[in-house]
Order: sequence, then structure tokens, then C-alpha cells
Amino acid sequence: MNGDGALHREVLDRADVGFGVTDADGTLAWVNPALAEILGVGVDHVVGRSLPALLPGAPDRPRPGLALLTPSAYRKGHRWLEVTCQRFDSGSGSGSDSGSGGELLYRVVDVTAWRDRELEATHEADALRRAQVLGRMGTWEWHIAEDRVVWSDTLLELFGFPPDTQLDFDTYAALVHPDDLPMIQATLQEAMRSGAGFSYTHRMTLADRHTERWFECFGEIVADEDGAPQRVLGTAHDITRARRVHDELLALAEQDPLTGLANRRAVTRELERQLATGPGAMLLLDLDNFKDVNDLRGHAVGDRLMKALAAALRSRLDPSRLIGRLGGDEFAVVLPGCALADAAVVAEELRDAVAALPLVGAASRTTVSTGVAEYGPGDTWELVLANADLALYASKAAGRNRVTVYEPGHYADTAKRVSVLDRLRAALDNGALALHAMPMVQLATGKTLGHELLLRLEDGQEPYLGPAEFLPEAERSNLVLDIDRWVLSTAIDALVRHPDPELRFNVNISGRTLEDEDFGGFVLDRLATAGVAPGRLGLEITETAAVTNLDAARALAMQLRGFGCRITLDDFGSGFGSFVHLKHLPITGIKIDGEFVRGIDERSTDAVLVAGIVQIARGLGLSAVAEWVERPAQVEALMRLGVRVGQGFHLGRPIPLTQVLSAQPLPPNGALSPRPVGAEDRARS
Repeated sequence: MNGDGALHREVLDRADVGFGVTDADGTLAWVNPALAEILGVGVDHVVGRSLPALLPGAPDRPRPGLALLTPSAYRKGHRWLEVTCQRFDSGSGSGSDSGSGGELLYRVVDVTAWRDRELEATHEADALRRAQVLGRMGTWEWHIAEDRVVWSDTLLELFGFPPDTQLDFDTYAALVHPDDLPMIQATLQEAMRSGAGFSYTHRMTLADRHTERWFECFGEIVADEDGAPQRVLGTAHDITRARRVHDELLALAEQDPLTGLANRRAVTRELERQLATGPGAMLLLDLDNFKDVNDLRGHAVGDRLMKALAAALRSRLDPSRLIGRLGGDEFAVVLPGCALADAAVVAEELRDAVAALPLVGAASRTTVSTGVAEYGPGDTWELVLANADLALYASKAAGRNRVTVYEPGHYADTAKRVSVLDRLRAALDNGALALHAMPMVQLATGKTLGHELLLRLEDGQEPYLGPAEFLPEAERSNLVLDIDRWVLSTAIDALVRHPDPELRFNVNISGRTLEDEDFGGFVLDRLATAGVAPGRLGLEITETAAVTNLDAARALAMQLRGFGCRITLDDFGSGFGSFVHLKHLPITGIKIDGEFVRGIDERSTDAVLVAGIVQIARGLGLSAVAEWVERPAQVEALMRLGVRVGQGFHLGRPIPLTQVLSAQPLPPNGALSPRPVGAEDRARS
């Protein structure tokens, strides 16, 4: 071999690409070490054999090909080999000292890594497409310099177009809801300016120009080395179904179940929104002597009156003006852009409309007292509501059935409320607060399973204040935080003095206390110090408080339930918002709102709703207690629906906690003289 041949031989011996030369009979006359390594045998075992015999699928004549090498003992796993074969020219000096026209040159390259990456990319692309189809999501890419948008086939299909459709931005923009397009353009411009990621949600019409869909989009900017935007990458997710469910649940959570009007939460939210847009006015309307209707004519008549009143108010107000029921017999109307004098005229028209209502089982005509307050820049919804409330109190004090416009002099009326807080503070300091216990009874046996503790003010002063009169004032101030801690401490002290494990108490927690981050630790410290089993103590949180303070309610429930305390959602179903949050609140039980129990033996709709609530409770492993059980027929109806525990005046009235602890016999069921049930009796601590 000449010098050039020796040099070429040395290069080929060091190469990582396999080379081999056959003789005229097709057997390998020479191979380099790389080929032997690829084949997994020594060089001596390769020379003298044909390559197709060593490597099944290798060509036996000059042609390119691709073969898969099966696993061998030398090298585990599969390999992809690119094998080429060509006539060998011995004069080229490529590895063999001599050759003939029948000699072949094999070149074998291990392309496993490249081929696996290619297959992996293909699989990932297929998986991405399947994921996009299943997730109703597609991708898009905007090449800024070319002003060209490339849409994935999945996204085109979501838009209602066939795959590979050439969809330019102008055509896409024409499909976007006109109210949303400026927001999209502004978002993209800001993203290109800042280089930050972006997101937006918009509506658009599909290719049929009829079907509307909601899309949620996320994206990022790809810039060059100088920071100039080159491309915009984005995803679009069809969230139409989720949006519809969200809107339906939001409507339920912000709707009064009796009248169909907006509830307190929706009214305050709308008022807050209007405060940011301009001046206006608010009306507060309260039905006069509504308690007498309930007590004398029954709650069914009261419900019909509420519905008739709601219909009358709605029919006389423009749809742009929100009307809502704040609770009980109190309604609110938000009048954006309305001057105070005009708002007073609207209030008088509504008052006259209510007075003209046909009698709905009441002994006399229906009248309503109204307070009017204006709002403007710098006001808060709390201030507006408080001012309208003061004007409403003035209407009541002046003889009812009248409209009063708020004026600063009404602040004098707040002196009465201040006196209530003063009495509460003094009672808390001087031991003039007391707890009454209302039994929770097993319906089938009449056995008392526990007691709900209710707060009473027993300071001996006149006038007497019931829970319905002093608790709202306490909840408007931080005094309620101290009261809730006193109630809980008193309950734990009683459990310490009476270690009977069957003695169990439920205490009510205000919405303000939910926001007290130290309250959970306070409860656990008191239980640990007293040595009381946490399961003997239960905390009740109203649905309204839980929905309004969802994060705080969840945090407190998780902390206390983790140590064994019982957590009950009170007044369950009163606004339907609780159904949305049940899976997020780690509670142990629910109390079915009395609005559903009150007519359960008379109205099939109430029975259907209670049956659904019971089924949900069982499915989630929650206990269920029915409230407002006031007559035997309700007990029978509840038991048929699977409700096992109830509380109400028929099962046992509230009595002083000291009487329960002294082990005096409780009055037998039904032994107490019946009387109408008022809101004050149902007030919770």
C-alpha cells in the first residue's frame, strides 16, 4: 500500500462511521473497528463473512437502505442503522489493497439517537393534537414581520373551519365580538411593548356566523437578540361550557330563592360598581308590620306577600335599575344617574304601587317604608347603605308608609344604636350575657343528641333587647369578636364541668370572626388546656358568612376539623351558593334552612328540595339537621325523606344552659303551649 493508502487506512480506523470492503464473492475482506463495534463482534469475526449475514436487512448489491438491528448480547436495546452500498474502486485507495469489479464498499452509520428523536417528536405532535382535541384547545403563531398568522388545525376546527384553511387576521377579527376586539388589540400591543406574557378572554362567532363561543387565550412574545418582537405564540381554549356553568352558578349564588330578585351580595356588588361610574341614588324599602303577617297568618301567606311585592316593584322599574331583596322583608333599589329629587319620586311611586296591591291574606292594606340616599365620588357602598338605612329608620319612626330622604341630622338616630353597643359591652364585662340551649333531637326516638347555644342579653334594663335587636349591631363592630370568644369559652367550661361524652354543644360563629386569623388557634388552645375532646364541640357557620368569606371559612374549617371539631354549614340552601362551595369547604354537617322545612308537609317543591339536599349530604358523608320543626306533620315528612335529626319549637324550645347542666328534666315534646314563631326566637348567637 502506498503512503496515501496508509494515511486513508489510519483515518478510517479512527472514524466512528463503519466501513467495510468485500471481495468478488461478497465476503468482507476488510472492516474498520467502528463497523465491528456497531455489529457487536470483533474484527476477526467479521472478515470472511457477508454483511447481510451479520446484519439482516443489509443490501447485497449497490443501493441505499435503512435497516433495524435487533438487540444483541453485546449491546442491549434496538438501534437504527443507515446502510449504504456502492461499487468499490480499488484505485481510490479506500481501504483495500486490491479489488475487482465485484467488490463492494459498505458504509454503516448509527443513527439511533437522531431517529428516536424524530419518532419522539412525531409521537409528541400526535399526542399534542389529541390533547388539543380532547381539551378543546388549539395554538396559533403570529409572524410579525410578515404579518401572517398560522393556526393549528385543531384551532381552525374549533373556529368552525376545515383544516389547512388560510385564515388571515382580518377575517378572524371580524368574527370576534366587537366589544372584545379593542381589548385584544390593546393586550397584544402592550405585550409587544413590554415583552411580558399575556392572557385574555373573549367571545367570537364561529364560521357559520351564528354560533357564539367563549375562548380563553394565553401567549408569549418571542424577541430577537435586540429585544425586538419577532413572533407571538398563543393558545386558545374553548371555555364556552365552563362559562355557561359559571354564569348559571353565579346567578344562583346571587339570586334570592323566594322572589327571584338579586340578593344582598348582588346588590352590594352592583352598588360598588355604580360608585365607580358616576352619581346616583339608592332606595331601601321595608314592609310595614310584616312580622304580624307571619305570626297571625302563617309563613305561607308571608311568602306569597313577598312574591307579590317583588313582582310589583319589578314591573314599575326600568330593567337598567337593579332591585334586590336584602333579607326578610327588606328590599333595595339601585338608581344609577338618578338625582335625589327624582329618586324620591320613584320611591313614592313604588310606595303607592305597594299600597295598591290586593290583600294577600293580611288583615289590612300592605304598606312600605322607604329610605332614600344619594351617592357620589368618594362614597363607599357601606356608607350609602348606612345612610339609606338611617333614612328608613326615620320613616318607620315617623309612622311608616312614607318616604324619607337622608339628611345629616339623621345621625342623631344612631345614638340608640350606640346605646345598644354600650349595653352589650357592659353585659360582657359584668356577666349579664347568658346562653340558652336548644336541643337537636333524633326524630325517630326523641333522644337529644346535642344542643345549639343561643345568646341572650339579661342585664335587667329596659327596653328588653332580643338577639334580633342586638346581634346586628354587634356584628357591625369588633365587639362581636369578643362575644364569640366568650360564648366559646363558656361552652368549653361547661363541657369541662360535665364530662359526659354525650353532652355536646354547637356554637355559632359570626362572619367577622371568620376573618380573625387567631380564632382557630384560640379554640384549639382552650380545648387543649381544658382537656375537652374536640368532637364534643361544634362550630356553626351560616351560608351567607361562608360564601362572603370563603377563603377564611375554608382555612378555619380545615384547621379545626383537622383536630376533630365538628363544622356545620348553617341555613344550608338559603341562597344556593353553598352548593357551589360544598366540595371546597371541609365541613362535617349541614343544617337545612328552615325555609325548606317550614312547608315540607304542605308543598311538594319543598319536599323535592329537601330530598335533594339529604342525598347530597349522604353522598358527601355529611350529617344533616332540619331547622324550624314546629309541628308533628313536619316530623313525619322529614323522616320519610331520610332526615334523622331536627330542631325546632315542636322538638324543644331554648332553655337556660344552667337548667340543662343541672340535669333538670326537659319539658316533654309537645307539652309547651304553642305560639307563633317569631324571628327573634330563631335568632342565632
